[in-house]
Order: sequence, then structure tokens, then C-alpha cells
Amino acid sequence: MPPVSVLPPAHLFPPDELLTTLLVLSVAGVALCLPVHDAAGAVVDFTFAYLNPAAQQQLGLPAQPTVTYGQRFPQSVISGALALYRAAELPDGPTQPASCYEADGPNQPYRVTVQRVGAGLLLRFAAEPEPLMDDNLRAAQARERAAREEAELQRTRLARFFEQAPAAICVLSGPQLVFELVNPAYERLFPGRQLLGLPVLEALPELVSQPIPAILRQVYETGVTYEGREVLMQFTHSPGGELEDVYFNFIYQARLDEHGRIDGLLVCAYPVTEQVLGRRRTAALQAEALVATRHRVQEREVFYQVFEQTPALIALLREPDHRMEYHNTAYQQLFPGRAMRGRTIAETQPDAVAQGFVALLDQVYRTGETYYGIEMPLTVEQPDGQPPRTTYFDFTYQPFREKGDIVGISVFAFDVTEQVRARQQREGQRQQLHRLFMAAPAAICILGGPDLVFELVNPGYQELFPGRALLGQHLLAALPEIRGHAVYHTFRRVYETGVMQQELGRLIPLAAPADGALENRYFNYIQQARYDADGHIDGVLVFAFEVTPEVRARQQVQELNQKLTAINTTLHVTNQELGTTNQQLTRTNADLDTFIYTASHDLKAPITNIEGLLDTLRAELPASGRTSEVDYILALMHDSVDRFKNTIEQLTDVARLQQEHDSPRSAVLLAQVLEDVRLDLAPLLTAAGGRLHVDVAACPTVTFSEKHLRSVVYNLLSNALKYRHPDRLPDVRVNCQVEEGYSVLRVQDNGLGLSKHATTRLFSLFQRFHTHVEGSGVGLYMIKKMVENAGGHIRVESTEDVGSTFFVYLLR
Repeated sequence: MPPVSVLPPAHLFPPDELLTTLLVLSVAGVALCLPVHDAAGAVVDFTFAYLNPAAQQQLGLPAQPTVTYGQRFPQSVISGALALYRAAELPDGPTQPASCYEADGPNQPYRVTVQRVGAGLLLRFAAEPEPLMDDNLRAAQARERAAREEAELQRTRLARFFEQAPAAICVLSGPQLVFELVNPAYERLFPGRQLLGLPVLEALPELVSQPIPAILRQVYETGVTYEGREVLMQFTHSPGGELEDVYFNFIYQARLDEHGRIDGLLVCAYPVTEQVLGRRRTAALQAEALVATRHRVQEREVFYQVFEQTPALIALLREPDHRMEYHNTAYQQLFPGRAMRGRTIAETQPDAVAQGFVALLDQVYRTGETYYGIEMPLTVEQPDGQPPRTTYFDFTYQPFREKGDIVGISVFAFDVTEQVRARQQREGQRQQLHRLFMAAPAAICILGGPDLVFELVNPGYQELFPGRALLGQHLLAALPEIRGHAVYHTFRRVYETGVMQQELGRLIPLAAPADGALENRYFNYIQQARYDADGHIDGVLVFAFEVTPEVRARQQVQELNQKLTAINTTLHVTNQELGTTNQQLTRTNADLDTFIYTASHDLKAPITNIEGLLDTLRAELPASGRTSEVDYILALMHDSVDRFKNTIEQLTDVARLQQEHDSPRSAVLLAQVLEDVRLDLAPLLTAAGGRLHVDVAACPTVTFSEKHLRSVVYNLLSNALKYRHPDRLPDVRVNCQVEEGYSVLRVQDNGLGLSKHATTRLFSLFQRFHTHVEGSGVGLYMIKKMVENAGGHIRVESTEDVGSTFFVYLLR
């Protein structure tokens, strides 16, 4: 028999002092960790609650560091160690120590032993030589370091670009559009202002009455990029100062989170005030030149012909109501069949009024500032019932003056419809094609150049090769196992000849992600050449579907068909047997109902006779000859007869209830029924010192038999008072709510409660679990039948010594 290890007495070696001393003197690194949970309660990391001196020296951390385990060993996510620790922390996790490796660098591996202790984990760090480390772990760590270095390099480059960019750039976050990031060029636009952390309209309140907030909101809600050119904004250089006009070219673009949802905006802007003001000065000179030209045109027909023959649209408008003084042929062609000279724009061009162009003319005439329109659409109604035609223009509205006063507006416009529609079509086709590729259920990729480099990989294609980096990689670098395989030769042939290649069920052995072993996989795919603008092949387009499950399934079809045939035969026999059994059960239930009703009816007469005989016996026995024992026995016999009569009545009710499947249902005022029952139970409620809380406002009426509803409520409330807890006053709460087609009546008490085993039999006939209160065990059975006969159901949640809650689901 092995010797038994006995710990020394606690008074000689106090446990707390002994544990502290062992941790301080231990040459092994020991850490105590506590779990970190996310919002859903899952363990995502661990904090260091304590590091002994050896662990502090090994890990270069203080006794109670602020970093987490995942931050100290980021590679643990790859190596799987963090998952091991999470498993050890779970209540049903391993109770024996578990080990794994962690690396603190390329030449400092640790063997970490994990043991769950109380609410946390105890970790023991032991340095071991590099050969013991798993090769896959070191490779994963090397890739992790390379990825982190590359990510840091990209972040640094992006930060440097952001800081040094001449454009004013900022990032607005969330639906409130809070300044999350602002580069120096943007800050210089608003010297001395606090921007970071503030919503746009709080940091720049002068924008409230300007169009910019509406544009920002539109981009945030739709995700459609907005590009503004020479847009006027008004800002103050100091609070309370005068507004100054500033012109910007800018782009507002939505920012998407990792789930593809819009979570902010990216703003890139250039101030162009000087250019706009300079062009205005030039435009003013042009307007003056136009006025002079108009006078000279009357004398020199040559200039008139120039205007008439130019493809640009030219018009001269007089007076504040913009009366047409002159328009050239190109302008007339825009409005076929309309006589416009001598008439106002509002009279001849209602299209322009409705689309806001007359308002722009009014603004130019009133302010004297030239308006520049860029690619603005104008929709014009056509004669003879033809559909309206929309044309895009670049145009200027320039005021012209006589003796220093504005007397009219000159219009110069150029039709840019073709270039606008061509650009819109190209962009639409590009976006549509990209969306089609990325959302397609097929696996799609594009291989570019003679080296067949992955230029595009949609999610479906990436899913075929989990864990592999494809984008930007050469075909053979990303998929080395296809070297020498027929699929690679067809890639080369398609690129060199342009002949499309189609394969069905092609077997391609590929390395498994888990262990790198080759596994047979089957694909349907099409390889098609891609051509550049000059008609030369510059890549290969691939459409693929993996059909491995289908191929393997076909190999099992015959076997499965045979098994299904046998199963169908067995099911047919079983269904026949079940039909016979159901018929027998139906007859048995009918017989039981008949027996209960007959028995209860036939027993009434004998028990009534017994009761009469007892009364006669009591009357015949002389009072002087009766002893107290005889009176006691007679009282017991009367009580037994009364209980027997109650049982017979309840059996009769049960038999009647079994057949009541179509009781009349109507809208019943639930609050009124509860109040009637409360009045009936008032003596019992007062005697018990209980409280009844009722809140059924959510269900003013329920659809049920009124007498049955009263019986249900009476049984539940009287039970809550009868089976009260001896150590506390009864507290009963009744409420109702609507849930998925039911009115759910909820009755909660703080009484004796039931065990989980008892609740499974609570609604059975003649079931009783507390014998200190009189009862027959029929009441809950009957209310269950009442509710179920009306299409509802009832359930209970109960905790022993805490209380019970009944849920009655009444069909609406």
C-alpha cells in the first residue's frame, strides 16, 4: 500500500504565507489569469492578475501588468493557445493540466502548462530549446510577423500621405457625422477651431442654413459619392465674426465597415476661391465684350453669322423678366417650334422654370455674379407628342451692363450630353460588372498577363481555397500543386490561342488546409481569354463550380436507393400497425369516458342513501347514550361521505369536459373576471394577509368561454393562496400580454413551489404534491383540458421554496 501524503498542520505553515513564499521562490514562471468576456459572454482573452518574480523576468512585465495575454502573445490566436486557455476556463473544460507552446521571439520558445484554478487559470512558463517547437507554429509566427510588418508599413505610408496631402481631408464617423480624423490641411481651413470629437454642425454651426448638411446626409444614407465643383460655402474665422465666401471642389464618399455597412464619410476638399474669383473677373470682361459685340453685330453681319453657325448655344436676355432679345440657330434647335424672340423665358420655356434655371437667372441678374453650370441636365418637352428629351450642358450666365447698370444676361452653353452619357455608361457597366462578379454564386477570377497573376478574386473563388492568399499572386505560386496538371496546361493554351476551354467534373488534387495532404476535388469550369482595347489577349477569365459533393453523391446513389426501398417497406408496415393502434386507443378513450360518466352517475344514489342512513342513525341514537367517541366516528363518516360526493361531482365534470371541444367562445372582459374572483376570494386573501397585483391593460379582452375563464382564474388564484409559504405573506401577481396569436395570462406567486420532477406531472389527474391542504388533484387537470379544448395550452415554471408562475395561452 503506497504511503499517504499528509500536509503539515496549518498553524505551522499558514496556507496564504506558504503560497506567497512558494510563488516568490519558484524558479518557474507562474501567472494567475482571469477571463475577459465579450458582450455575448464568450471568453475572448485573459488578464494577468499576478506574475511571480520568475515570470516577471521571463516576460519582461510587472507583477500586475495592464496588457492582456492576447496582447502579450498576439501569435497565440494563430497557434491555437488562446483557444486552449478558453477551453480550460469553461465549467465543463478539462480538469487536468494542458500544455502548448508560445514564442516570445524567434529564439525564445516557452512551454506553457494550463490548469484551471477557482475562477481563473494558473499558467506555468518553462523555457525549452527551439527544436521542441512545432514547425507549423514557427512558420505561422513568421507569417504573422511579416504580415504585421507589412501592415505597419502600409499604415505608416497612409498616415504620412494623410498628413502631407495638400488637399483638406477628414473622416466623419457615425450618423451624427463626428470628426474622427482631420489632417493639417483641413485644420488650416478653420484656424483655432476645435474639430476632433465634435459633430459637423456643432463644430461648424454656420453650415446649418447651407446645403452642405443635406448633401452629407444624402451620401451617408445612400452611399452614393457626391462630387462638388466650385461650391460656395460661408464660414467665419472667429465665433461671431462675419461670414466669408469660400469656394470648394470636394468629394464626399461613404466609408464602409467590415460588414459592408456605412459607418462614416470620407471628405476630400480643395479651396478654389482664388480661381473662381479670377474667372469671375474674366467673365465680367467677357460680358462687357459681349454687349459691345451685340452693338457691332448690327453693323457687321459677319459676327452675326459666326453666332448663327457656331454649335454653341447663345442667347441674350433683357430686363429682369429675361425677355429674349437674341438667340442663335443652335439655341432654337433645343426648343423646336417655339417662337421665343421678344418673349420672356417663363412664357416660352416652362421646362426651365420647373427645373430651376429661371431662379438661377434671377440670382445672376440680382447679384451680378456669373453662374457656371457644369454638366447640368435640361429636360425639354417635344412637339407632336414625342417623349421629352434630356440634354446635358456646360454653360455660363453672365450679366451684361450698360452705363454700369445690369440690363440683361448673356447665355453661352455647350452640349456635353454624349460625353456625360458615355461616362455614365462606362461607370455603370464597370460597377455592374464588378457587382456581378463579386455577388455571383459561381467562383470567378481574372488572371492577368503571361504570368497569369490573380487580378480579381470573388468571394466564391476564395472560398474554394480557404486560408490561401490569391490576389496579386502568380497562379503557380498560389496553387503549386497544379504544376504539370492538365488544368494548368489549358490555362496556358487559352492564353496563347484564345480558344475557350470548358471542363465538367474535372478531378484536381489540391492540398488540404489542415495538413497539406492532397485530396481529390472535382470542378466544372470555363476558361476564357480576355482581350485588351487593341484586341490582344491580356488575361484569362475563369468561371468555376466545385462539384465534389455531387460527384461523390452520384457514387452513393445506388446504395442509398436500395436502403430507401427497404426503409419504405418497413415504414409501410409500421404505418399500418400505428393505424390499428390508434383505432384501439380511440375506442379505449371512449370506453373510459363512458365508464367515468356511468360510475359517477350510478354512485350518486348509494352515497345519498348512506348519507341519509347516517342522519337517521344520529337521530335514533339517544343523546344520553352517545359517547364522544361515537360522535367523533359519525363526524368522520359524514366527512368521508362529503369527500366522496365531491369526488363524484368532479369525475362528472371531468367526463363532461372531455367532450366539450366546441364550447362557445366570446370576447370576455379579463379585468372584470379577475375582480369577481378577487371578491370571491376576499376572505381567504384577508385571512392569509396576502396581496394581489393585477395589470392586464395589454389584454382588455380575451376570447374564451366566460364560465371556463372564471374557473381557470379561480383555481390558479386560490391555489396561490392555499399553497402559500409559511415564512412569508402571499404575494400574487397577475398580468397579460399578446404573443404570436395568443393572449398569455401570467399568474406568479411566492409560495411553496415545486421540484422539477413534480412540474412534469402537475397537470395529471388526481396528482397532489402538498398534503397539508385539502384537495383532490382534479382542479389543474380540468383547467388544462378547458384551455386545450379552446385551442390553447398551459405551462408552469416553478422553483421549490421560491414560488411558481403559470402561463395560460388563450387563442386570440
